[in-house]
Amino acid sequence: MNNSKNAKPETTITVALADYWALLVRYMAPQWQKVALLFTLLFGSIALRLIAPQFVRDFIDMAAEGTTSKRLLWIAGLFLGVSLFQQVVRLGSAYFTEDVKWRATNWLRNDLADHCMRLDMSFHNDHTPGAMIERVDGDVQELSRFFSHFIVQILGNLIFLTGVLVLLFIEDWRFGATFTLLCATLFALMTRTIRFAAPFWERFRDASSAQYGLIEEWLGGTEDIRANGGVGYVMDGLQGANRKLYQTARKAWIIGDITWGLSAAFYLLSIAVSLAIGGVLVKNGEITIGTVYLVMHYGNMLHWPINRLARELKDLQTATASIMRIQQLFLVDPKVADPPHPVELDAGPLAVQLDEVTFGYNKEDLVLKNLSVELEAGKVMGLLGRTGSGKTTITRLLFRLYDPISGAIRLGGDDLRTCGLNDIRQRIGMVTQEVQLFQATVRDNLTFFDPSIEDENIIDTLHMLGMGRWVDSLEEGLDTWLTSGGKGLSAGEAQLLAFTRVFLKNPGLVIMDEASSRLDPATERLIEQAIDKLLYNRTAIIVAHRLATVQRADQILILQDGEITEHGDRIALLADSDSRFSHLLRTGMEEVLV
Repeated sequence: MNNSKNAKPETTITVALADYWALLVRYMAPQWQKVALLFTLLFGSIALRLIAPQFVRDFIDMAAEGTTSKRLLWIAGLFLGVSLFQQVVRLGSAYFTEDVKWRATNWLRNDLADHCMRLDMSFHNDHTPGAMIERVDGDVQELSRFFSHFIVQILGNLIFLTGVLVLLFIEDWRFGATFTLLCATLFALMTRTIRFAAPFWERFRDASSAQYGLIEEWLGGTEDIRANGGVGYVMDGLQGANRKLYQTARKAWIIGDITWGLSAAFYLLSIAVSLAIGGVLVKNGEITIGTVYLVMHYGNMLHWPINRLARELKDLQTATASIMRIQQLFLVDPKVADPPHPVELDAGPLAVQLDEVTFGYNKEDLVLKNLSVELEAGKVMGLLGRTGSGKTTITRLLFRLYDPISGAIRLGGDDLRTCGLNDIRQRIGMVTQEVQLFQATVRDNLTFFDPSIEDENIIDTLHMLGMGRWVDSLEEGLDTWLTSGGKGLSAGEAQLLAFTRVFLKNPGLVIMDEASSRLDPATERLIEQAIDKLLYNRTAIIVAHRLATVQRADQILILQDGEITEHGDRIALLADSDSRFSHLLRTGMEEVLV
């Protein structure tokens, strides 16, 4: 697959034979030994299936000639043994087909998921989780049939078809030539349907993706939708999405069913040809009744691979659409990427500098406007402002989830665009009101799956934060599994686990987004004690709405509509009765800033 720069997901691309082959090689090559065994079983099954009718032909001719019963029983036994062995080999090939298919498709899912995780937040803002699930799982599921059926059904049936035609030529060249001409004509017609039908299947997959996105949005907002009387509107939208899905599916299936009609026509024509040519040759004494049976049997056997090929070509239409969509996704490059030669951030507390930073999630609506501010290493800054003033945007820019439209952000004196993404996110720790917990062990939730962090360090940190009694009460200790979303944990416990993560990460810059606002007084006292230790010898930015949260700040920065309304030393601003910070404290920060 090609990875072009600056391509968009909507870029129109075509799928060539090389794309199918590249996809197969990329995900089949790592398991070439299993693929080789699969081909061996496949060839063995085909050979046994082609040989079996020969015994029946011999049985019919010998019976007509009056051969002894013992000889006929021997032939019948051989036929039965070959047929049973062929079924065993076929089951073996089916097992390895599934094994190879699932490994290949799971690797493809991993590659897609990894690619999506590396895309910048603007991409994820433009694509709903439901639509991305359909891309990563739905399209790959369609390709799972391609991975397995291409080897067993398409290649296997092509080999089987070739073998039948060769045997027909051996029996009589007239049978071989006639059936070869019929097969060639049929394949020419069937292959023409693929490119014609692929755009219809692509529109169907797009409609399915849109439906998934709508359902995901509806499920995520059920409480607000019901509370605000929006059920009717949502149902209208869902019905519209279902209608479009039905219309696109109907067109795709109707166009795709052309291959079925061609296959059925071939089946009827093969019977007629076998009877016509066979009847003439038997009458002329050129072939036996057993040979007529053999030709008819092989003619009927041709219907099976062609029928399967018709189905696979129809599925290949869907696979082609999925390959197009997967390629489109792989073509999207992140706007925020690692530099060619990243600079490594210094250890210890990190200074923060915003130099005339301008940013907007779109160019029309700017969230930050020529913002310049500097925070010395080891100092704490309280960041205040109404909702929408740009506080959260600054934290996103510091993590380099976005790059500013103009200006520069420096961490420890280095422009973030010159630093590695992993290094940036390792050197910055963040605690927010919403704590994301995973369906994993306590250890993995606290270390983010980093095996280098020792259990003793984790236990000591939990005890330091007042969570010692909680972890000691767990029957399986750090191996205890937590559910997704942290069900069973109080808000305070979840918040303390989030603080534990930051302690274990040992960052040079800590960002706290009103991290203690959801805690009860007793738990908040534990947090306050831990914060003093967390902020020791670290730079910190505290996003706050409440007075108590910024009491430990060295500086105060107040934003309004993406611009600085006040910035200075907290003590000096507090002493200045004309300062906005002093005014906020007198009038009540909670009321003014919310």
